[in-house]
Amino acid sequence: MEKNKLTVLSHLFVTIFIYFFGNMTVLPSITDVTMSALCPGQDQCSFAIYLTGIQQAMIGLGMVVMTPLIGNLSDKYGRKSLLTLPLTLNIIPLVILAYSQETNFYYVYYVIRTLTAMVCDGSTNCLALAYVADNISEQGRASAFGVLSGVISAAYVCGTLAARFLPTGSTFQVAAVASMTAAVYMRIFLKESLPAEEDLMQPILKDEQDIERNGELPRKTRESKNLPKVEDLICLLKNSKTFSQAATVSFFLSLGEGGFQASLLYFLKARFHYNKNQFADIILISGVAGTISQLLFMPLIAPIVEEETLLSIGLFVGCVTTFIYSLSWSAWVPYAIAVFAIFAVFSYPTVRSIASKQVGPGEQGKAQGCISGLSSFASIISPLIFSPLTALFLSERAPFNFPGFSIMCIGLATTIAFIQSTLIKAVPPIPSQISCNNNLSED
Repeated sequence: MEKNKLTVLSHLFVTIFIYFFGNMTVLPSITDVTMSALCPGQDQCSFAIYLTGIQQAMIGLGMVVMTPLIGNLSDKYGRKSLLTLPLTLNIIPLVILAYSQETNFYYVYYVIRTLTAMVCDGSTNCLALAYVADNISEQGRASAFGVLSGVISAAYVCGTLAARFLPTGSTFQVAAVASMTAAVYMRIFLKESLPAEEDLMQPILKDEQDIERNGELPRKTRESKNLPKVEDLICLLKNSKTFSQAATVSFFLSLGEGGFQASLLYFLKARFHYNKNQFADIILISGVAGTISQLLFMPLIAPIVEEETLLSIGLFVGCVTTFIYSLSWSAWVPYAIAVFAIFAVFSYPTVRSIASKQVGPGEQGKAQGCISGLSSFASIISPLIFSPLTALFLSERAPFNFPGFSIMCIGLATTIAFIQSTLIKAVPPIPSQISCNNNLSED
């Protein structure tokens, strides 16, 4: 049985690898493409920073609604059914830039990418985590989540390597093909997953007339018409102190990461005139370190060291490295700091594993969707705070000479997450677990 589960998960890992490989291939190039389309010939462009920040905020706003909804629906309709949606939508914006990176096409990409990312960016991770939780026991879940994160890191490494050696235009063509392959592979090889297959609701696309009996739909089908409610998410937060603490950590971690992703590349371009290849090198070093950590170290350490300890270690290293980034005094400093991702990557899988153990098997999609939704809310706030701050301190209007000031402020958000993580106490698996449907409370 365990062997069958590993086979099932292997198809998920392949799907996720190909999906993130395609997305990662374009990441080192998108800053240069944005600058070339909006501010040709410049190394510093406030308009590009603001536009990127606005996009990130809009995507986060959509994800706040869509990620919990998709996660909750996957508890009813199955992970594979819902995973089809983000994997398919992700193809569209990549095809646009694969065709042309001219200014007009960039604006079309910008709009389409904003809309599709509301569905794709958070829900793919959410559904993958729920899929793993369906097939792995609580004792092995932290390691399994670590392996999933390691697969994503490996995709980052391979995608970055491809971007490093491909022309900018070709990166989007390769990414588009990879995204199509991920969607097709998933539909062919990945098996449906739900805690109890017999409880699977009527497929969304199935004609209701096929299952009408005596002029009335089955009870489960009628119940499936009810969309997830905000009260369900509030219930998860109220019924478990540990879950709410994990959610708080995820919020501030995402607040820092969102600002870091939106600001760092523009900071490095303005400060040290980095280009696509240098961006790729930084991401590559970080990705290799993260992959080694999550695929090799995490499965060995997780059974021995408590998840709460690993979470605090990851967040502490994240705080320190972010502060050092802000003080970068030479172009080699970011390269050296990127190695410490080998510890910083502990944060993501451990906080997700802690959260997953606080709910029953039938609520994994809801739980992961709740965490992703709060993280998405942080993604709304983050660019509104850090994008203007980055633009200000990289401009000639800066109140004082500290180009990395916004990066330092991002480190403060991660520090709050670290402090909160130290308050999480180890909680043994609970036989009954939380059930919002039955209003059971852990604490």
